[in-house]
Amino acid sequence: VQLQASGGGLVQAGGSLRLSCAASKRTASNNGMGWFRQAPGKEREFVATIDWRGGSTYYADSVKGRFTISRDNAKNAVYLQMNSLSPDDTAVYYCAVSLRSSATSRREDYRYWGQGTQVTVSS
Repeated sequence: VQLQASGGGLVQAGGSLRLSCAASKRTASNNGMGWFRQAPGKEREFVATIDWRGGSTYYADSVKGRFTISRDNAKNAVYLQMNSLSPDDTAVYYCAVSLRSSATSRREDYRYWGQGTQVTVSS
């Protein structure tokens, strides 16, 4: 499974961005998917996850209430709507496909990773 993330860019604090991630195979529609991010000098961290049907989601505390994950299995795609962005959200954002059908925040559950898209939030 290959993943292509897009939608990153430069935005001012308080602004919004919508990330998209397209999977190459329909296989991803049977799997949980997630978004992670990695800021310079930091470990890659969990952001949000969604189960294979899109009925269950889970978020990191740092983004809860501001970010929304969704998916469209007909398009083999997952999205991350990011609102009220702050400079602390600046990072490379990665989408990933899990080996599980459920939503999961465990990095070790993810098998396939996209190349990442840069999000920069200016103050």
